[in-house]
Amino acid sequence: MPNHISKAERWRCALEKDAPMVLPGVYDALSARLAERAGFDGLVVGGFPLVSSRYGLPDIGLVGLGEMSAGVQDILAATELPTLVDADHGYGDAKNVTRTVQVYERLGASALLLEDQRMPKRCGHIAGKQVIPCEEMESKLRAAVAARRDPSLFLIARTDARAVNGLDDALRRAERYVRAGADGIFVEAPQSEAELLQIARAEDVPQMCNMLVGGMTPILSNRELHDMGFKIIVHGTTLIKRVAKVLNDTLRHIKDDELSGLEDDFVHLDEFVDACGIGAWMEIEQTFTPNS
Repeated sequence: MPNHISKAERWRCALEKDAPMVLPGVYDALSARLAERAGFDGLVVGGFPLVSSRYGLPDIGLVGLGEMSAGVQDILAATELPTLVDADHGYGDAKNVTRTVQVYERLGASALLLEDQRMPKRCGHIAGKQVIPCEEMESKLRAAVAARRDPSLFLIARTDARAVNGLDDALRRAERYVRAGADGIFVEAPQSEAELLQIARAEDVPQMCNMLVGGMTPILSNRELHDMGFKIIVHGTTLIKRVAKVLNDTLRHIKDDELSGLEDDFVHLDEFVDACGIGAWMEIEQTFTPNS
């Protein structure tokens, strides 16, 4: 693929493949590098993993654009993969959405996810959500479309109306959001395979589905979801939840003095520093260090 095309254009090229676009949810620069080395076509930076890993806070609207964009900047600088960035609710009204799009586009986001939750927001699978009027979300989407400098920047509208008003309202909102300019749709937290199938067939734009282990939505394979009609398959919290489990287990082993014999459970030091790009930095050192 030509090097001169933007990451946003590469995102759209990846969507044209006859295969699901599977996006692991990364939360820092190292996880982004590892996902790129694993051969994925793209990444997603979600609010839940970034807020929890960087600030140790729940994803309930406690972190604003400035703090979020600092974490996103670190991640985008570490990878060449096209990346979907969670823009939450745009951090305010249409003017705030405009600035959010401008900030993330300058940082190199390929796609943005904008939701219709009302503050204080919640993780999509946690109770207590509220949604804004459909007309307000439409205005935000029109502002987002107008704000992007690169028309290839992909805008996904997320609706949380399924848990609040039911699936019919969520589907009506999805239809209106497409008319307002959304390039893709994400109906959050469907509760059965039948609902997944109904959502996947509802709109003739790329549909996104999130697989959250322990959440409300049935866990299906990437291929099954693609066969239903979903193009973008997100595993938004899979990595961070698995990492938290490993951290807890390892901390217990350290505390109980049980590390002996567990060497095979760890990444080798050489593999770890290689993932951090040590080879390229050593080449620079050797190239530009004067001979003694």
